[in-house]
Amino acid sequence: MPRRHIRVTGAPEAPLRAALTALRTELGVSGSFPPEVLAEAEQAAKAPVLPSHDATDIPFFTIDPPTSTDLDQAMHLSRQGTGYRVRYAIADVAAFVVPSGPLDREAHRRVTTLYFPDEKVPLHPTLLSEGAASLLPAQVRPAVLWTIDLDAEGRTLAVDVRRALVRSRAKLDYDGVQKQIDGGTAEEPPALLKEIGELRERLEVERGGISLNVPEQEIIERDHDHTYELAYRAPLPADGWNAQISLLTGMAAADLMLASGTGILRTLPPAPDGAVGRLRRTAHALRVDWPHHVSYASLVRSLDPHRPHHAAFLQECTTLLRGAGYTVFRDGALPAITTHSAVAAPYAHCTAPLRRLADRYASEICLAAAAGQPVPDWVGSALDALPARMAEGTRRAGTVERECVDIVEGALLKDRVGEVFDGWVVDVEERQPAVGTVQLESPAVIGRIEARDGGRLPLGERLSVRLTEAAKVRFEPA
Repeated sequence: MPRRHIRVTGAPEAPLRAALTALRTELGVSGSFPPEVLAEAEQAAKAPVLPSHDATDIPFFTIDPPTSTDLDQAMHLSRQGTGYRVRYAIADVAAFVVPSGPLDREAHRRVTTLYFPDEKVPLHPTLLSEGAASLLPAQVRPAVLWTIDLDAEGRTLAVDVRRALVRSRAKLDYDGVQKQIDGGTAEEPPALLKEIGELRERLEVERGGISLNVPEQEIIERDHDHTYELAYRAPLPADGWNAQISLLTGMAAADLMLASGTGILRTLPPAPDGAVGRLRRTAHALRVDWPHHVSYASLVRSLDPHRPHHAAFLQECTTLLRGAGYTVFRDGALPAITTHSAVAAPYAHCTAPLRRLADRYASEICLAAAAGQPVPDWVGSALDALPARMAEGTRRAGTVERECVDIVEGALLKDRVGEVFDGWVVDVEERQPAVGTVQLESPAVIGRIEARDGGRLPLGERLSVRLTEAAKVRFEPA
């Protein structure tokens, strides 16, 4: 599921990037690793545990942003009778990490890769995550290889998962793939991405699921006055088709786990009415037309992320995903909730083990289930503690995101304290009706608002507001 993507350009010494560096220091977040972790990573990179099955004859390819080097997934797509065969190779982190060793302990401490607007703080040392374990082109790598056969409508017919050696042939990017597909010059494996992706998107609509194609926010420093402006990079159709392959695999993983009786699912209950109501007020603030008879899923599918106010609203839609968690079950005792409401099906995180701790465990459970074998002891012994561990890591990532948004929005508004803006009150605290949240029309910034006289804020109504503080973005009624 998506997070807010914020990217900052400019020199490292620029004020905004300096503030982000200071934030990492304040949060105690460091990209460096202890010496014993680096030593184990160096040894593992030289001598990983390699599988016996050889799939290096399959011409896999990756699709990622051009600068990405931590490549979790590679795919190969082909026709299979009247349907399709999806081969999806996932980096096999367990081939490099010894259970309970320094690398494993450090990964349990970090939990996830943390994304800042100017850089990332990795889950694993880059020697592995951007080197020996990454599915880089022309390199033989150990992988967890999924083979998923689909019918002519894109529905799953059969699933196989096993360890294998793979070799990617090409590192593609979204823009390049989109241009080749649109121009009719794409060869069949990448060309089938559109065909299969669109079939899976239709099935998503049919089952009531929704994918958020969240635009990337870019904060651009103006050279002439060192102020900042906000721009959006809208996702391409190829982004969505690629995401459907990952979703397909996560759904297949969940089905395997449920059939075997042991697993760790990514679950999300339906959004509470209050959260949906707040989102409706945000839509109103951003002049996004949301008729009451139109469902949330239908609205999102109708949005154009190239339009700035739609892009801003898609950013806010991520708030409905905040109730997601990890649910463990074992010995056939299935949990009360097995589905992810946004996916509208059982779903598991298993396709990003270089960046997310739980995925390594999900892969091991699926490998065991497919082979008809018990789950490895090191997986079973860690399983019950994983949801709390992942929740802690998710909270940390959420804190990073919130603090980064504050810094970025503060940079946008730093020279505008005292100015009056048009906004809409999208939330009011129940116990403090003088305190709430305001969404500006332009720029598309959200901030805290407090009525100085203690009066009740007009929930859902338009309001002229004055910026009182830029560092944490605070407003008062004008």
